[in-house]
Amino acid sequence: MYLKTLSVLTVAFLSLLFLVMATFLPTGTSLVASNEEDPDLTCLAQAVYFEARGEPFSGQIAVAQVVHNRVLAKSMSYCEVVFEGSHRRNACQFSFACDGKSDTPRDLVSWDRALKLSALVKSGYMRDLSGNATFYHANYVSPLWSQHLEKTANIGNHIFYRKM
Repeated sequence: MYLKTLSVLTVAFLSLLFLVMATFLPTGTSLVASNEEDPDLTCLAQAVYFEARGEPFSGQIAVAQVVHNRVLAKSMSYCEVVFEGSHRRNACQFSFACDGKSDTPRDLVSWDRALKLSALVKSGYMRDLSGNATFYHANYVSPLWSQHLEKTANIGNHIFYRKM
């Protein structure tokens, strides 16, 4: 019970901290490097924006962490991980990367939030809320591949997994 309460309090604190930072940092302020200087930051932010912008803050962190965990596991860049398989329509790792739609963010407030959150995750400043997950899917689908993985978390509308 103590660990669950501590975890909830940690998420609440991080959410409040991020809200304060996002509110009071000027738009375009980067915590590490600008996305023009760091294409991997842009790729990670695209994954957060297109896959989880409507999710709670903890869900956005978890999606970013899945990408981060894959980068570490595969020794690939963030862009290589995010756009892996994107040459095949609707057969890539992250659905936005191969759905045929524009990958240009239109909601600039959500995009700015995704950039800041991605900078924190990429720099290692965020605790992994995904449970070291390297896979996730929306809770309204049940892909066959999920049967062969260990469920690690259920955050917002996503279910997170890692290899057993």
